[in-house]
Amino acid sequence: MKTEVTRRAGWSARLWAVAAMSAATLAIAPACAQTAAQSWPSKPIRIISPIGAGSAADILARLFSEQLSAQIGQPVVVENRPGAGGTLGVNAVAKSEPDGYSVLIHSNGYTIAPAVYPNLPYDPVKDLIPVTTLGYIPNVLVVAPSKNIRTLQDLVAAARAKPDSMNYASGGVGTPTHLAAERLRIGAAFQAQHVPFKGQPEAMTEVMTGRVDFYFCPVFPALPLIQEGKLIPLAVSGAKRVSSLPHVPTTQEAGFANSDYSFWIGMFVPAHTPPDIVKKLHDETVKAMQTPALQEKLAKLSVVPMTMTSEQFSAYVKEQITSDAILAKAAGIAAQ
Repeated sequence: MKTEVTRRAGWSARLWAVAAMSAATLAIAPACAQTAAQSWPSKPIRIISPIGAGSAADILARLFSEQLSAQIGQPVVVENRPGAGGTLGVNAVAKSEPDGYSVLIHSNGYTIAPAVYPNLPYDPVKDLIPVTTLGYIPNVLVVAPSKNIRTLQDLVAAARAKPDSMNYASGGVGTPTHLAAERLRIGAAFQAQHVPFKGQPEAMTEVMTGRVDFYFCPVFPALPLIQEGKLIPLAVSGAKRVSSLPHVPTTQEAGFANSDYSFWIGMFVPAHTPPDIVKKLHDETVKAMQTPALQEKLAKLSVVPMTMTSEQFSAYVKEQITSDAILAKAAGIAAQ
C-alpha cells in the first residue's frame, strides 16, 4: 500500500514538473520572439526577386533595397531566382528561416501561379505572409507605327474584321502581361493568338518590327520608344490614366468594360515569421516608399507607390488568387 502511494506521489510530482516546464516554455516563447524583433535587423537582409534582372519587379526591388539599407543600417541584397513563372524564387523564400532576413518581392505572378502551375511546391496562402504592397505599375498597350492603328477602337475593329488574324506578345505564359492582354481580349470580344517570349526586350523588339501586332507592357521601358515614335500607345490597363501618358485613355475609357487589369508589386516573408518582425518590416517599407528621393526615382519609371497593412494585403492576395483563376480559365490558359 505504501509502495502504491509512493508511486502515485512520484507520478504526481512528475506531472507537475512537466506542467511547470510547459508553462515556462509558453512564457519564454513570446519573450524570445520579442527579443528577436528588438534585435532585428542585426545582419544583412536578402531579397529574392523571382523574375529576371531588368523586369519591373526587379528594378523596383533594387531601388527599394537601396533606401531600406540606408534606413536600417544593414546591407540589403537583391538576388535573382528566375524560372518556372517565378515559382522557384517563391519556393526558396517559403522554405527559408522565418526570421525576417529572407524576403520576397514579386508581382501579380504570385497570385497567377496557382492557376497556371497546379502542383506548386508551396501553398501561396499558408506558406508565406503578405507584408505590404510596394507599388502599382501601369501597363500600356503598344503597336508599331507601320500597323496604321491609332486607337484601341481601331485595333479591336481590325481584329473583329479578320478573326484569328491578329497576335500579341507577352513575357511568358501566365505572366501579368499575358493576363492583361487576355482581360482586354475577352472584355472587347475579339480573337488574337498569344505569342509568349522569354522576356520583355525580345517581345518589344518583335512588336516594333511589326511581326507581332500588339503588346501590353510596363510603361517605363516603353516610354522612351513611345517618345521616339517607334511605338504607338493605344491604352493603359489600369483604372486610371498615367501621368507620363496623360492623353492615353484607359481601356475602359476607350469603351470596353471589364477590360482593366492592375499590375502590382508586393512583399512577402515565410510563414511563422514573428509578428513583431513582420510589423517592423512593414513599417520600414512604408517609410522607405514615402521618402521623396525614392518617390522621385519611381515617378520617372511611372511607378505609383501603394502600401497596405499586412491584413489588407493578405485579403487582397486571396481575392486576386480567385479572380486570376477565373480569368485564366476563361482565357483557356493551359496548366504548365
